[in-house]
Amino acid sequence: MLCIEHLTKRYGEKTAVDDLSLHILPGEIFGFIGHNGAGKSTTIKSAVGILQFDAGRITINGRSLLDEPVACKRDLAFIPDNPDLYDFMSGIQYLNFVADIFAIPAAVRLERIRRYAALFELTDDLVQPISAYSHGMKQKLEILAAWLHDPKLIVMDEPFVGLDPKASHLLKEMMREHCDKGGAIFFSTHVLEVAEKLCDKIAIIKRGRLIRTGTMEEVKGDDSLEEVFLELEAE
Repeated sequence: MLCIEHLTKRYGEKTAVDDLSLHILPGEIFGFIGHNGAGKSTTIKSAVGILQFDAGRITINGRSLLDEPVACKRDLAFIPDNPDLYDFMSGIQYLNFVADIFAIPAAVRLERIRRYAALFELTDDLVQPISAYSHGMKQKLEILAAWLHDPKLIVMDEPFVGLDPKASHLLKEMMREHCDKGGAIFFSTHVLEVAEKLCDKIAIIKRGRLIRTGTMEEVKGDDSLEEVFLELEAE
C-alpha cells in the first residue's frame, strides 16, 4: 500500500531522514516510533507529498508519488500533528469542501458526516465557525474529513495527542475497522503503550535512521534496543 524506498531528506547540512525504507501492507496498522526530532514528521510529510525529498522513491497503491501525485492523493488521507484548518469556514462547510474535492455523492457524504459526527459528538458544533473550536474539536473534525472519502491509506502524525479518552478509543476502533476492510494505516507516536496495544508492526527511527522494524514482540525482544525504549519512556 505504502512503499518508501531509500528516502533521504536534508535541510542544508542536516540530514533529517537518512536512507529510510519501509513497506506498509494492506490490512496493517503500522506504528512509526521515535523521540521528538527523530525524523518522524519529515518522513510522513514526504510520504504524503507535502515535502520534496532529496533521494528515494515513494509509491502509494502501486503508483509513484513523484510521477502521479494527484492519483496517489486520491487514495490517501493525512491527519497532521497540529490541525491547520480554514477558520473562516464552519465545520460542515469544511467537510463539504473536502467532499467536493473527492467528488463524494451528496447522499454518501451526508450519511458519513452524520455517522462520524454523532460518534465524536460534533453534530451540534458543525454549524459553528472553526475559529470557535478547541484543539480537540479541530482534531476530531480532521478525523471526520480523513475518513470521509474512504481512502485506502490513512497517514497520521501523533493522532492521539490532544484527544480525550473517549475520542481516542473511538479512533482506535476506526483504525482497526479500516484495516480489517483491507485499508492501511501509518501513524507516528512516541508513546510505546499505544503502539504495543494497537499496531501490527512498528518501525523505530533515531536521528533520521531506521534502526528496527517488525512486530512489537520482535522489536521488544531485541535486547540491543533497551536504551532506545528507556529514552522513549522518559519523554
